[in-house]
Amino acid sequence: GWPAMFLIIRAIALYGLLYACIVTAIGLEGVPRTVGLIQPLLLFFAISGSRALAHYWLGGLHRSKSQIAALPKVLIYGAGTAGQQLNAALVNGLEMRVVGFLDDDDLLQGNMLNGQPVYSPDALADLIKSNGGSHVLLAIPRASRRRRNEILERVRGYPVAVRTLPSVNDLAEGRVSVSDLHELDIDDLLGRDQVPPDHNLLSKNITDKVVLVTGAGGSIGSELCRQIRIVAPAKLLLIEQSEFALYSIHEELLGLQSADDGLQFDIVPLLASVQDEEWMRRVMSAWHPDTVYHAAAYKHVPMVEHNPVMGIRNNLLGTLKTAKAAAENGVSDFVLISTDKAVRPTNIMGASKRLAEMVLQAMVATVSSTKFTMVRFGNVLESSGSVVPKFRQQIHDGGPVTLTHAEITRFFMTISEAAQLVIQAGALAEGGDVFVLDMGQPIKVMDLARRMIELSGLIVKDEQNPDGDIEIKITGLRPGEKLYEELIIGNNPTPTSHPKILKAHEDFIIWPEMESKLDALETAMNANDVSATRLIMKQLVNGYTPSGKIVDWVSLEKTASST
Repeated sequence: GWPAMFLIIRAIALYGLLYACIVTAIGLEGVPRTVGLIQPLLLFFAISGSRALAHYWLGGLHRSKSQIAALPKVLIYGAGTAGQQLNAALVNGLEMRVVGFLDDDDLLQGNMLNGQPVYSPDALADLIKSNGGSHVLLAIPRASRRRRNEILERVRGYPVAVRTLPSVNDLAEGRVSVSDLHELDIDDLLGRDQVPPDHNLLSKNITDKVVLVTGAGGSIGSELCRQIRIVAPAKLLLIEQSEFALYSIHEELLGLQSADDGLQFDIVPLLASVQDEEWMRRVMSAWHPDTVYHAAAYKHVPMVEHNPVMGIRNNLLGTLKTAKAAAENGVSDFVLISTDKAVRPTNIMGASKRLAEMVLQAMVATVSSTKFTMVRFGNVLESSGSVVPKFRQQIHDGGPVTLTHAEITRFFMTISEAAQLVIQAGALAEGGDVFVLDMGQPIKVMDLARRMIELSGLIVKDEQNPDGDIEIKITGLRPGEKLYEELIIGNNPTPTSHPKILKAHEDFIIWPEMESKLDALETAMNANDVSATRLIMKQLVNGYTPSGKIVDWVSLEKTASST
C-alpha cells in the first residue's frame, strides 16, 4: 500500500544521499561517479517492483475486474487501530471489498487512511447508492454497549447487513483478523452494559470446594459449569439425564481444562435423574458436595402444558428429592434456578417452579445445616428454545419470522450474565432467600424481531412495505403463554450489596401443611388425574390461574378414544 511505498522512498532517499556523497562527491577509484546516482534508483525500482508484484499476486489483484466487482462491498465503522487492522486483513483476503471507513471523528473525515477514504456516518445513504455498500462492519471493540447500541440504531434504517468484532478483551493478542467477524452479539440487541462481577462473591461458594450442578447439560446448567470452572473448584460433579448433553459438556470442559494448565481439578460426569431420590442420595453421600446448583428443569411452557404430570414430577418433586438428599449429606449451600414464570403463573411450568420455591422456603425451618436459596430471572438469550436463535434461523431461511402475539413482551438477559449473577446471589444467601435479578426493562418481542431483520440488511414485509424481504407472521398465543412476565409477586423488594440482585419477600406454607398437600398432589399425579392436579396446584400457589382448558396429551387421547 501507499504507506509502505512512502516508507521505501524515505529509506532509499536517505541511503541514496549517503551513497552519492561517497561515490559521486568524494569518488572511489575505478568507479564511475554516475554510479552514485544510478545505483540508488535501481535499488528503489528493485525493492518497490518486487513488493508491487507480491501485492499484485498475493493481494488478489491478478483476478479479473469482474471477480473483484462481484465481492460484497463493505464499509468499516471505526477508523481506529482495530478498523485499520481489519482493513489490512480484508485487502489481502478474498472475502470482501472495502470501499471506505465510517468514523465520527471530524478530523479524520475527508482524509485517506491506508488507501481508503474516511466518511461521516451521515453519508451512509449516499455511499450505499454510489458505492453499492451492502455490509457495515463494526470495528469499535472498546466502545461501551450503550455507544454500540446508538450506532446500531443509526445504521438499522439502511439496507445493509451489520457484522461486528468482539470486545477488546476477547480479541486474541490484540490483533484483528477476518475470522474475528461474527453476527451481532445478543448484548448489542439488548443495548445495555453488563455490571462487572464481584470476584469475591463468585469464589465464595466455589473455590477449593466440591460443587454439584444438576441439569449440567442444559443451557443454564452448562454455562454455570463454564463459569464455575474459571473459579477453580476442588471438584465439579455434573448431573444430567441426557447422555448426549452430558457427553457434550464434559468434553467441552475437558478441552478447556487441557488448554489451561493452571486450572486442574476432577470433573465427574454422572448420568442421573433428579427424580431418582435413592440415586441422588448415593451421589451426595459419595462426594459430599459443599455447594449444589439445581438447574435441572423442564422449562418449555407449551411442552409442559401438554405433559403436566411429568413436568410437575421433574420441576417440583425432583427439586424436593434433590434438596432432601443435599440436607441429609451436609451440603452447605443449595441454589435453585427459578424463573419469572413462577410469578402469578398461568401455566403448569410456572406453577411447578413457584411450588418448588415454596418447598425450599418451607424446608428452611426444618433444616439447619443447609442454606436453601432461590434465584429468579427471565428469558436467557441463546438458550435452547430462545426466540433469538429461532428468529435468526428463520431470517436465514428467508422467513417468515413467527411471533405468537404482536404485543408480547419479555425480560431478556445474556446467558453468561445470568450464570454469573446466579453464583453471586447464592453467595449472598442467608437461608430461605428469594433473589431476583434486575433484568432492566422488558423488551417487546416484535421490536426485537424487526431489529434482527433490519440489521441483517433486509426489509420487513408489511403493509407499508409490501415488497419487503421478510414477513413477520402472528401465530397466536400457545397454551399457558402470557403476554407479559413479572419478576416479583409483591411490591417490596430490598436491595443487596450487588446492584443487579434484589431480595424478594414472599409468603409460603409451613412444612407440615406443605407435606400433606404434596402427598395429595402426588396421589393425583399417580392416577394421572390432571383436573385434581391442577386444583391442588391452585390451592397451593397463590395467583395460579390456568389460562385455558386441559391439554394433556394422554387425557385428550383417552377422551377421544372413549367417544
